[in-house]
Amino acid sequence: MEGQGPLITNDAIVFGILLAILALVFSTAASNNRILQKFYRVVPTVLLCYFIPAVFNSLGIISGEDSNLYFVASRYLLPASLVLFTLSIDLKGILKLGPKALTMFLAGTLGIMLGGPLALLTVGTFFPEVLGGEGPMEIWRGLATIAGSWIGGGANQTAMLEVFGADSDLFAQMIAVDVLVANLWMAFLLYWAAKPEKIDNFFKADTSAIYELRDKIADFRSKIMRIPTLSDSMVILGVAFGITGVSHLLADNLAPYIGENYPQLKDYSLDSTFFWIVVVATTAGLALSFTRARNLEGAGASRFGSVFLYILVATIGMQMDLGAVLDNPILFVIGILWMFFHILIMLLVAWLIKAPFFYVAVGSQANVGGAASAPIVAGAFDASLAPVGVLLAVLGYAVGTYGAYLCGLMMQAVSGM
Repeated sequence: MEGQGPLITNDAIVFGILLAILALVFSTAASNNRILQKFYRVVPTVLLCYFIPAVFNSLGIISGEDSNLYFVASRYLLPASLVLFTLSIDLKGILKLGPKALTMFLAGTLGIMLGGPLALLTVGTFFPEVLGGEGPMEIWRGLATIAGSWIGGGANQTAMLEVFGADSDLFAQMIAVDVLVANLWMAFLLYWAAKPEKIDNFFKADTSAIYELRDKIADFRSKIMRIPTLSDSMVILGVAFGITGVSHLLADNLAPYIGENYPQLKDYSLDSTFFWIVVVATTAGLALSFTRARNLEGAGASRFGSVFLYILVATIGMQMDLGAVLDNPILFVIGILWMFFHILIMLLVAWLIKAPFFYVAVGSQANVGGAASAPIVAGAFDASLAPVGVLLAVLGYAVGTYGAYLCGLMMQAVSGM
């Protein structure tokens, strides 16, 4: 009921529930039961890890809003997983993926920039009230904050809130639209990531570079695989969380220094602590890939990274309120239509350049989800591909403020028509 808190508020209990959900999903997915095998051929495990916590949140059993677990997972476990995924990556192989990956990322950015004004114009034709409002309550001002989130991330969203001055109540409604629509799209991507062949065949896409990279990493792993000892596991965790600690140390000093001394760099989100955490962790992991540390993959480095990433998936899922659509349905119609235009533009570009669905999914999520979820979608194709999502997501921080600002101006123009 509205106004009533969640049934469970203790994060230790909530964390236990989330881990139990993950254990249940993966144990049943590995079962030899024919019914379960047929079920998991249709429903990917990562989708359940995402949706079951969302159901718990929607029913009021737990609350993503009141919990600190997402913050902990995104700030501690995400950078640790990025280190563990990137320390064995073949950087030359990623670069060989070619310009199509970048093209699809930019197509995703363009899709968000044009999709907002098109969605507002379309819905405004049938419901003129969405073009109305006065001052801070004008709908377009709130929608501009979604543009910031869907191109860059939280820092860019906050920047758009300050630039266009949306009312706090309107902003709260926009956050609900942002989270629900973005997460529904992510769920769709996770579903198709398990079986991209049909879409690739339709686009007549050349996926050879992706599979070549995946197979090369798999071959490297097979050569160095060993039964991990306690020492191996401790070293892996020490490297992951040691670098995470260094990432926080540098980010805690760099972000405020840049914000105070170089305010013009705020446009690039360089005053965002989270931005620097992700960048430092990824850079350190890539640097380790040129050292003997990459042999830690043989002791299961990426497996630890996958565990951390799936915990993050569960905490992202618990942010989603499936019933929020009932609060202000018109805004959700705009959000869904906006995402539709974004998808349409991406698919059109993918068809023209014959890009694999992997580039579509990761290029889109690097915009809409940013560094917290782009590696999840990339990793759903194959765990070894997660760093591709990170590298593209970092670009989103750079272009987010500019793209969102232009999108906000276009929506303002539409509202004034």
